[in-house]
Amino acid sequence: MTICKLAKSCLTLSVATMAMTATAAFAQDTATSADSASDARLGDIVVTAERRSENLQKVPLSVAAVSGEQLRDLQSGGEDLLSLSGRVPGLYAETTTGRIFPRFYIRGLGNIDFYLGASQPVEIIQDDVVLEHVVLKSNPVYDTRQVEVLRGPQGTLFGRNTTAGIIKFDSIQPSQQFEGRGAFTYGEYNTVTFDGGVGGPIIADKLAFRVSTLYQHRDNWVDNVYTGASADGTVTPRNNALGGFDERDVRVQLLFTPTDALSITASGHGRWYDGTSTIFHRAGLTRGSNSVAAEPRDRIALDEGQNNPQGYDTFGGSLRAAYDFGPAVLTSITAYETTSGFSRGDTDGGAAANFPVNGVPNGFGQSQGQIRDLDQWTQELRLASDDTSRFKWQIGGIYFDNRDITDFYQRAFFLTTAARNPNNWVRLHDVNTSWAVFGQASYEVLPRFTVTAGVRETNDTKTTTLLKTADTAAGVVTYRGRTSVRLSDTRPSWDVSALYQATPDVSLYVRVARGFRGPTIQGRSAVFNSDFTTAGSETNLSYEGGVKSSLFGDTLRVNASVFAYSVSNIQLNGNDSNGNGVLFNADKADAYGAELEVQWRPVRNLSLRAGLSGLHTEIKDKRVYAQVCALNGIVVCTVQDPTIRIGSNVFAQIDGNPLPNAPQYNLDFAGRYDLPVSDRGRLFIATDWNIQGYTNLVLYKTNEFTANGNFEGGLKFGYSGNNGQYEIALFARNITNQKNLKGVIENYLAPVFNEPRIIGISLSGSFR
Repeated sequence: MTICKLAKSCLTLSVATMAMTATAAFAQDTATSADSASDARLGDIVVTAERRSENLQKVPLSVAAVSGEQLRDLQSGGEDLLSLSGRVPGLYAETTTGRIFPRFYIRGLGNIDFYLGASQPVEIIQDDVVLEHVVLKSNPVYDTRQVEVLRGPQGTLFGRNTTAGIIKFDSIQPSQQFEGRGAFTYGEYNTVTFDGGVGGPIIADKLAFRVSTLYQHRDNWVDNVYTGASADGTVTPRNNALGGFDERDVRVQLLFTPTDALSITASGHGRWYDGTSTIFHRAGLTRGSNSVAAEPRDRIALDEGQNNPQGYDTFGGSLRAAYDFGPAVLTSITAYETTSGFSRGDTDGGAAANFPVNGVPNGFGQSQGQIRDLDQWTQELRLASDDTSRFKWQIGGIYFDNRDITDFYQRAFFLTTAARNPNNWVRLHDVNTSWAVFGQASYEVLPRFTVTAGVRETNDTKTTTLLKTADTAAGVVTYRGRTSVRLSDTRPSWDVSALYQATPDVSLYVRVARGFRGPTIQGRSAVFNSDFTTAGSETNLSYEGGVKSSLFGDTLRVNASVFAYSVSNIQLNGNDSNGNGVLFNADKADAYGAELEVQWRPVRNLSLRAGLSGLHTEIKDKRVYAQVCALNGIVVCTVQDPTIRIGSNVFAQIDGNPLPNAPQYNLDFAGRYDLPVSDRGRLFIATDWNIQGYTNLVLYKTNEFTANGNFEGGLKFGYSGNNGQYEIALFARNITNQKNLKGVIENYLAPVFNEPRIIGISLSGSFR
């Protein structure tokens, strides 16, 4: 505890020091952006989608790149990784467990499971390190150089659990030039963000450093207006009881280059987070409608849950070493991540006393998930040829080991009344190991025509052991299910692509890829004395083709792709009568769609960007049913699918339904205009907008659990001076204060909303 408090104090001091050192500090690419505002050309975008630096326009797969500056603008109102949702064609994100559990979907493929051990088909890579556990995937991104979204299976170079794609975050690295950047924003609800980094040489040409930090804060702003009695001691009513957070993060990197051939980068990071878990609004939806207009954002009546607290501490480090033999480079990446924390919530989203049936309070829900300890180790070795010949290759292997102790607590554990059951919780031990070997080769068969092929063999093994059962208050064991489950599978992944450079400015590509997601175990169900549920491995066979072009003297960039995929034995997640997640496999899901990205500089000082994605997904299995919304045996929503009744439970046939959280379309637009007012300064105005098409939020079709026409907009107006080295601006995120339906707790008709409007001021700059 002393170490933790000391680390937090050091982090607060580092934030203050960096803020003073770079008072006007902003991203290194801010100067680039400001300079390019007066340049009609767009310039090249370099990505590492194939584990080597390449021009985006010459990579034979669908990749979107978001600069660090763009990401910081999206997060200026205090948002986290969810701010990327809809800002990249084909990418969607949401959460029902607060800031510690984002769920990502690429081309409609994702996982709605809220279990702390859930497997997702979208992998997160930060600085070449795989972040597998759902809590690790919430690690904040700061002092970032670039974000890359790789759409479609990435099973060759990045491995299992990438059947949908990956999101890759690259931080600004240490260099031999002393430089720094930072961005400070302040807005409504006392929302504060500072994102900064500073670095430079320690020993000339031998040793360099970079220190990066993130601080985010928001006051509680949601009132808990419940005035009745609480069964777990929650004190109500209380103004400004929920909605706030404190995020503190620091990262230190050292780059050691003892020779021209050898480079070693050591990195360590820490995160201390405290905040509010997701707020559900009971009966915020009315039967037959998906409108949430009548439900206030800033008021909730919760009788339990102590106002939904959550907190996590996460630490990690990596060691990356690369040796250049001349014809090839050998790279080793060793990484370790650990986290612990909890998230508690009143999951019925209201007070049961306010929803009586025959005078009796109806429907209670409260739970807590807690990671006692999690340890993730990864080791990767990769040998890659140089980039100068017509034939390029890389081979390698990776080992992954993740182990955690996780507890799940249910309502009776927290009660202070005679109904308290101190044994109403379970403890699980999860072990996930994986190994893989891979290889990829590219050959320029003819001038301007290159073929690339890769293959990977992956083993994925999971074991979940029940260490403690949920017993009666007297200690009697009533659980009769399995206490240990082990699943293992070994599968190949592969991809083949071809790129033809029709002209120096236009490239055409096609790609076929197969991805693999390992088997999954759902152990949390034991807290309800239900047996574990499992899902076997899924595979995704994907086809895509596209065009990448840079036109009119590099003032217009148009990248477009079409795709189709089929996921065999797809893993799905529904709910049982307790609202507990249930895993199962369906025969398959098919999808097809298209993506379009446009960047345009029609005139000097005007920059426009737009993205559009269209998507059709369909579950195909007439034998598969999902349990529908019900409370105490009564169906509470309007189900549109054929249903059957088994006992007191109702199930809907989901054959032909779209995948959950797979928008039929997403449209995003951004623009910026700079007005020079001096040789080195300019006024500017920038805006960005996103519109989301029809989205089914659950497996079955209803009138209530859908979103259609969700939109958000942002605006920024300010002054950029000294050729972009500093900037001061006014900004607004969700400027119209649009209330969007982002998720639901089905049996309580409880919606989850997007972030509120934040209007504020930003100050940013850079130095070198």
